Amino acid sequence: MITKLTPSFRSLRLFNSLSSICFCETLEFVGKKNTWYSSMAEVENNEAVTVSEDEVYGFKRKEMYSGTLAGSVGSYGRHVFLCYQSHETWIPRVEAQGLPQRFAESFRDRKADFAVETRLTVCGGGDDLDGDVLIFPDMIRYKALKDTDVDAFVEDVLVKGKPWTSGIQEELSGSFVFVCAHGSRDKRCGVCGPALMEKFEEEIKSRGLSNQIFVKPCSHIGGHKYAGNLIIFSPDSAGNISGHWYGYVTPDDVPAMLDQHIAKGEIIQNLSRGPMRLRTDGEEAKKEEEHKIPNGNSVVEREPEEKKGFTGGCCQGANGVSCCQEQTPEPVKKEGSVKLNWFRSMIEKEELLLGAAAVGAVATIAVAYSIYRRSG
Repeated sequence: MITKLTPSFRSLRLFNSLSSICFCETLEFVGKKNTWYSSMAEVENNEAVTVSEDEVYGFKRKEMYSGTLAGSVGSYGRHVFLCYQSHETWIPRVEAQGLPQRFAESFRDRKADFAVETRLTVCGGGDDLDGDVLIFPDMIRYKALKDTDVDAFVEDVLVKGKPWTSGIQEELSGSFVFVCAHGSRDKRCGVCGPALMEKFEEEIKSRGLSNQIFVKPCSHIGGHKYAGNLIIFSPDSAGNISGHWYGYVTPDDVPAMLDQHIAKGEIIQNLSRGPMRLRTDGEEAKKEEEHKIPNGNSVVEREPEEKKGFTGGCCQGANGVSCCQEQTPEPVKKEGSVKLNWFRSMIEKEELLLGAAAVGAVATIAVAYSIYRRSG
């Protein structure tokens, strides 16, 4: 038997169906290892890179040496590294969780007040190293920063340029090599980074320089296509600490990095992305001019929310804080409002049909009554 549904019954069934809709939120829990990159111990646990991986993501990939390295680093004068967990546990946007998230928020909020353009990047931590902050070229380490310390630290150290009296401060010595090994962010860095760290440790150990040169993994610094990417902070030929960026670095280039750049202060030009440097007066004037509209007033730029925070080249270099593939999403309509509007339109349609049916019924009765009167 086929049962016909009246409009009112269909409306009731539609309402019951909509009322049964549930919205669920899935939370992704990322496992964390309390490990720290320590000399060769962690590298020895890495599986060997397969031939296919090396050809697609590693040093034999087709894009190697295809890009222009020179000038791929924006101007800045200070680099802050926040030590946080092992690089193997980092999520793609490591600044979106835990202490890095808290630090990035405060950093972003006060960035306009910094006396010098500053970048923020996460580097390997773990155990008692989590929360340590390394600042270059100042060559200073602040120990064990906690969530509750962040705002005061940013205010005192990064804004006012004063020592952080609430924490332990240490002077750094030697040279530091930060290698991008952010594999969850980009596979190329995940393949090239650990291989470079292994080679650096091997060469450093063979030269007896383990207490003078320190290698640390770091999060995305911009320019995935230039992997292997690294930054070296060491004394230049005049004895001043400077930072220099390199790209397309392979394990075969590591001896030259140690013997030329670190030992002699000589730049390896064919791999150079550029130095840490402040904006020149001419560049500053050009920037100001670009930010003016025809009437001469300055234009205030507002950064997209997702681009505020960590620095880098391809997707972090312009704004001063570490972590590509960012696109401005189309405005998303709320699912609940869409379904509510659809429900309302359906009800209105049902009411219209019911109204039309009622009018039709009245008209039919009126015609029938008129015919009845005439026949009587």
